[in-house]
Amino acid sequence: MSLKPQDVVVALGALLKPPVDFTYQDRSIQLGMSVSEVHAADKRLHNAGLMAEGRSVAAALEEFLVHGLRYVFVPKLGGLVRGVPTAHAGPGLSALIQSDELPPVWPDPEGEVRGLSFSPLYSSAPGAARRDLKLHELLSLADALRGGRARERKLAAELIHQRLSEATYAL
Repeated sequence: MSLKPQDVVVALGALLKPPVDFTYQDRSIQLGMSVSEVHAADKRLHNAGLMAEGRSVAAALEEFLVHGLRYVFVPKLGGLVRGVPTAHAGPGLSALIQSDELPPVWPDPEGEVRGLSFSPLYSSAPGAARRDLKLHELLSLADALRGGRARERKLAAELIHQRLSEATYAL
């Protein structure tokens, strides 16, 4: 069983709201996915060693995000669109990195920023990010790891490490 991009979204969501405290229905609403998608993602994450006992395995998840994500889930880049800022333009890195270039954005008709298209890990990411700023930050950091330059990846890795360390419920 191979990991799917939405599994990363589920794992990051689990850092914010531990699965043991929320039902699959709660998590599906949080992430904008169906209950069956969240359940299947949990199974794949468990099989991959990224979740155990309904909780994220912080060290394994960090290693995968920092060293594997960019090779497994390569983003598709595109032209100018309206959307939700991500990667170095999203929460977390935008305060640390100043750029005169157009920002990377997840295409979204409800987005308020014009920038260059950057494919989200999963189609529900823009909506889920609008509902939860902390989730938006984690997804943006993951995107910086997926498609950022060396400096952006380094800073994103440091922030991911910090966020995983703050998740006291992570194993």
